Amino acid sequence: MSGRGGGRVRPRAGGPGTLGTMVTHENLLGGPPPTHLPDDPGPREALASGADPAEVAAAHPSSSLAWAQLADDAFEAGRPVESYAYARTGYHRGLDALRRSGWKGHGPVPWEHEPNRGFLRALHALARAAGAIGESEEHERCSTFLKDSSPTAADTLS
Repeated sequence: MSGRGGGRVRPRAGGPGTLGTMVTHENLLGGPPPTHLPDDPGPREALASGADPAEVAAAHPSSSLAWAQLADDAFEAGRPVESYAYARTGYHRGLDALRRSGWKGHGPVPWEHEPNRGFLRALHALARAAGAIGESEEHERCSTFLKDSSPTAADTLS
């Protein structure tokens, strides 16, 4: 490769003939930064200890995780309409939390950040229940939203 004057173009960082190391913290793709919800260990710990999800949701109504668990339990018991209602509640509680955390309606919501999992589980549960009751447009919209928000969550929960 040649630059001005026919000489060889050399990388600036790392010295002649080396590529060096680039360290950056900006989003090179130009999209919004990932949203990380604040930790709320109370509902997670209560569910992990075996508490009734309905009691956890009543005690922590803003917890998407509690609503997602209720949605999962209802779906597994063959009650898709009930699952849909629980999932929709968890989804909307999660949207509220995301907006409070600076989310602008799009962008990554990483599964790897454990506090995000309640919202992502509720979104998955909503897509699943919507499909089960014949709401194909909502099923597709929620499935796409999940994949766009966290490919890892979409793979893990499917």
